[in-house]
Amino acid sequence: MKRKVWLSVLREMSTGKRRLSEQGNQIGMELQQGVQKSYKDIIDVSWGDAHALGMKPISFVRQVIAACLYPELLQSDRIPIDARLRAQRLLRVCDGGSVDGGVPSSPENIFICSGSQSALMFILKLLSSGEGPSQMGVLNPMPTYPSFTLALEVQGVAMVPYYLCEEEGWALKIEELHRVLQNTKGHCSPRVLYIINPGNPTGHVQSRESIEEVIRFAAEEKLFLLADEVYQGSVHVEAMEFVSYKKVLSEMGPGYSDTVQLASFHSVSKGFMGECGLRGGYMELVNLDPEVMDVVRTLFSLSTCTAVTGQFALDIMVDPPQPGDPSYPTYSEEARSMAGMEADLLYCTRLLEEAGVCVGPGCEYGQQEGTHHLRMCVMTPTENLEELLRRLKTFHLSFLSEFS
Repeated sequence: MKRKVWLSVLREMSTGKRRLSEQGNQIGMELQQGVQKSYKDIIDVSWGDAHALGMKPISFVRQVIAACLYPELLQSDRIPIDARLRAQRLLRVCDGGSVDGGVPSSPENIFICSGSQSALMFILKLLSSGEGPSQMGVLNPMPTYPSFTLALEVQGVAMVPYYLCEEEGWALKIEELHRVLQNTKGHCSPRVLYIINPGNPTGHVQSRESIEEVIRFAAEEKLFLLADEVYQGSVHVEAMEFVSYKKVLSEMGPGYSDTVQLASFHSVSKGFMGECGLRGGYMELVNLDPEVMDVVRTLFSLSTCTAVTGQFALDIMVDPPQPGDPSYPTYSEEARSMAGMEADLLYCTRLLEEAGVCVGPGCEYGQQEGTHHLRMCVMTPTENLEELLRRLKTFHLSFLSEFS
């Protein structure tokens, strides 16, 4: 899609989101002033800040960070012994080490940052080049989250959208990748393939076979893989299992494991931890040329690293309490608990006005023409979710009755 068209799409996304935000603020003020409505509060499930939605923070995370910030707690029985020992270790080393699914990792290839988005922006800036037909293109999934499309625009990168197959649970189809790659000839130079697994906003989890197909496609077309894996801890369907791109790439052996270039991303703000305020994330780079890695280290050293507390949270995320540790029962329990407008924007606007439920319209994320969706972040306490579904059911039946 041409640059001017995508600018128009981005403006529409931004306008819809701003409209709902302003509307929600106005309704909130009216409720505080005593204006009578059919609901007493707004349930906002339009975005992914788990704690803002009412989810209780993971106790172990806060206990460790509290002990790091207030060392007197290291001697207090108010915090489990394993949390105190973790805090002591972090205060001694603060090295942000990580293990990726049993595949060896080198600290030299891992870059800690203030959230996965800043790392993603960094790598896009590093790779971007060219103008016109030689402008770097990024194959990116649709639907996608709005801030990524804005990131591409900011970095002057051409967007090459590929559509996920809704009929197959938002699966990534290799035929679609081939199709869009052919259609870009003469418009830009696709050099990057961006994957979100598990998907955002779709929630789709790629199988190992699907990941192998994508890696073979990237090798064949000489594409740099960006694997956004920040929701890997949020897979709750027994038939689905998260497998990292790095793990699959490593197990595919020579010809792939030593040639396909990969950057993978993770963050403490997404998934079950939901620590948006701590701003901690990391990027791991695989198979980059040593000279390029030297440039990356130099440029990355100029950026502000995440705060120490964010690094502590990262350490806990990649090395959580284990069975037998005093904090494990609580940790595992908490981690498991967790008009003149587009039709879906109209639906979401009316839902907010009439039922006090704020969700995200599909037009914010990019969707195929003629389809309409809404996105809910369900990381909210059970009682909120039950009330949300009750309001949604009542509104939906009324909406259908009005427009059918």
